[in-house]
Amino acid sequence: MRRGRLRVYLGAAPGVGKTYAMLAEAHRRAERGTDVVVGYVETHDRPRTAALLEGLETVPRRCVAYRGSEFTELDVDAVLARSPRVALIDELAHTNVPGSVNGKRWQDVERLLDAGIDVISTVNVQHLESLNDVVEEITGVAQRETVPDEVVRRAEQVELVDMTPEALRRRMAHGNVHAPERVDAALSNYFRVGNLTALRELALLWLAGKVDDQLDRYRTDHGIAGTWEARERVVVALTGGPEGETLIRRAARIAARTKGADLLAVHVTRSAGPAGAGPAELAGQRRIVEGLGGTYHQVVGDDVSRALMEFARAVNATQLVLGVSRRRPFAQLLRPGIGVTATALSGSIDVHMVTHAHARQGIRRPARASGLSLGRRLGAFALSAAGLPLLTFALVGVRDHVTLPSDILFFLAAVVGIALLGGMWPALFTAVAGFLLLNWYFTPPYHHWTIAEGGNLFALAVFVLVGVAVSAVVDRAARRSREAAELGTEAEALFTLAGNVLRGEHALDVLLSRLRETFGLDAVTLLERVDEPPRWQLIATAGGRPCTSPGEGDTELPVGDGLVLALRGRMLPAGDRRILQAFAAQAAAALRQQRLQAQAERARPLEAADRMRTALLNAVGHDLRTPLAAAKAAVDGLRDTGIDWTAEERAELADTANESLLRLDRLIANLLDMSRLRAGALGMVTRPLALDEIVPPALDELGPPARQGVRVEIPADLPEVQADAALLERVLVNLVGNALRYSPPGRPVLVTAGAIKDRVELRIADRGPGIPPDERERVFRPFQRLDDRDNHTGVGLGLALARGLTEAMHGELVAEDTPGGGLTMIVVLPLPGEPTPGTSVPEEGAP
Repeated sequence: MRRGRLRVYLGAAPGVGKTYAMLAEAHRRAERGTDVVVGYVETHDRPRTAALLEGLETVPRRCVAYRGSEFTELDVDAVLARSPRVALIDELAHTNVPGSVNGKRWQDVERLLDAGIDVISTVNVQHLESLNDVVEEITGVAQRETVPDEVVRRAEQVELVDMTPEALRRRMAHGNVHAPERVDAALSNYFRVGNLTALRELALLWLAGKVDDQLDRYRTDHGIAGTWEARERVVVALTGGPEGETLIRRAARIAARTKGADLLAVHVTRSAGPAGAGPAELAGQRRIVEGLGGTYHQVVGDDVSRALMEFARAVNATQLVLGVSRRRPFAQLLRPGIGVTATALSGSIDVHMVTHAHARQGIRRPARASGLSLGRRLGAFALSAAGLPLLTFALVGVRDHVTLPSDILFFLAAVVGIALLGGMWPALFTAVAGFLLLNWYFTPPYHHWTIAEGGNLFALAVFVLVGVAVSAVVDRAARRSREAAELGTEAEALFTLAGNVLRGEHALDVLLSRLRETFGLDAVTLLERVDEPPRWQLIATAGGRPCTSPGEGDTELPVGDGLVLALRGRMLPAGDRRILQAFAAQAAAALRQQRLQAQAERARPLEAADRMRTALLNAVGHDLRTPLAAAKAAVDGLRDTGIDWTAEERAELADTANESLLRLDRLIANLLDMSRLRAGALGMVTRPLALDEIVPPALDELGPPARQGVRVEIPADLPEVQADAALLERVLVNLVGNALRYSPPGRPVLVTAGAIKDRVELRIADRGPGIPPDERERVFRPFQRLDDRDNHTGVGLGLALARGLTEAMHGELVAEDTPGGGLTMIVVLPLPGEPTPGTSVPEEGAP
């Protein structure tokens, strides 16, 4: 069966017109005769969007019961049974009500696509998984409903529904997005111009990445190898040499000239293994690249120039930055460098040859060690010195019966044997000595250094050349074998190191222990240079007695930034420095990560305390002044003897002063309680309580508005709860006061309760505008208000304090929709147990 196609309308923010565009597309397809149905569309009570539903077949939704309420969800089975050609499924990132077959709506969409049904859907950029934390940092609103980026990237078409921030705010102001009572709050919070501009840029950049993927796929499918300059991409080639930092910064400046240009760094490794590029140097250059916003890549190829150009074309690069060769001029005459060859192969890619301080200064290559041990080489010399006279003595006895070519073959066999045993230099000694012996004893005239026949001279010359060639081949093979063994050991050590990193073993002690085990050392110590006073400070150690300075170790390795690894136990050969540098680079990274985590941990409580202080000062500076001003004005009016107040006017002024002072008292009580709660100094004693004993005093504290605007329906047989009477009353005062503030006139707040298993749920339901699901957790943060219709009724502490007090009593406070509109606060309390005197636990970051 053909898999269905997914089309997604992407928006930067709610209200840009995604659902409207989706419905308009449905009408266009229906007019062309396509079988289109509406699986799930949320109009958000927007008349123009709802009007587009007319004329489209709608599949009935599925009703799901949850916590005593009924919700409607997409009926996947009904859509599958209807089997249309195209289904409209709004809000791709939506989280289904618990009890549904799938947890997320995008999973429902996957089922429809698998059944061959094309789906048109919508999603906002803040719901993309990769951008979730970025959006929260910009807007301050956490998005709990997300969809994996890969789901949207797999869509056949992603269309951006774009709108300028100013146009969207005008649409908001006209009431085309939110209800009128929520417009002011939305415009001053989430829908600020800066927020919308940043979200719009995120949407455009994400879609540009999707377009890049489609372009790369098209070029690959059609075998297009040439460069299409759709976007500037600057590739810088790194060798791991000292010129790398200069090249990276030069390439970054080139990329910065064009808005949105990409910076890519690439290192080509030969298949035979790295040549002169240390892991520490490459790791440092990689950090510089990533710090400049670029990406680092590593490819394998024997022909560095061709591998470099193949990579550049594969990423659709437009410019290539190379360093001037470090080889000396004479070496460049013998063989053209990588830059010359890459320029010849570049085609339409611009190549920049950048000079640097190390240009044409020569490349220092490490001395190549012999593949054979010193004992074998000395033994080969000894065998040659003893064996050649014996071979000569034996052949002289049969000289009249054996020809010169046969003698040469016997000596050549000796050369090969010595080469196999001791390598090149003992074999070369054997070949020269054999040449002299053959000339003296077996070439006429005998016992003279002259050679009578030219053919004999040629034969002896060939003998020497063959001996030297065989010696070189054997020595090279032995060296390669040893290098292969060493690389195998290094690969195994690096594999172990990589496994440790993947398993999360970033601790310095673990890395140093692995290093000590790998090289069989007695102790490994990481030291750091401290300036005041000048000394070496021990950072971490593994093994026996640590080194207190680099000089105490048998081997020392600078790590960078004043760090040195001191190794004790044995002197490590130069060939082990490559793997040692890999461990050192990882140790430096682990130290940086450890210090960053420590800084973050130290900063977190300070940041939380700073936020609390700032909000508290703002509250004192504004919200406390308002009731004080009202009370002062009322009292001043009563004290004014120049005005003849009537009894009713005096009573009204007294009520105003009293109401303002009560509001001030509640405000200060909330501030003090929140401070005590966060500091862990809020004392409490829980005991069995009847809710019908707690609710009336809480309503009395709220005064006449509560007695007139609250309906209480608590069953007489409701069991008692385990709680602190004073704290529970504070919770009810805050919750009921908040509900009264947002309930419309004539719609009383309903207070009900019910027992469920081992707990009791107390519900405070209002008929106000409600709170969107993705903003409900935000209202429980201190100093948060979701709208600005009234800035004179508190500092935004009520709900935060209510949740804190409830949790201190081992309860739970959650918010959900009121059926028919509004918000319901649910206080979940445990049934009676043993009395629990104590104090609350301080919150993280308590001032």
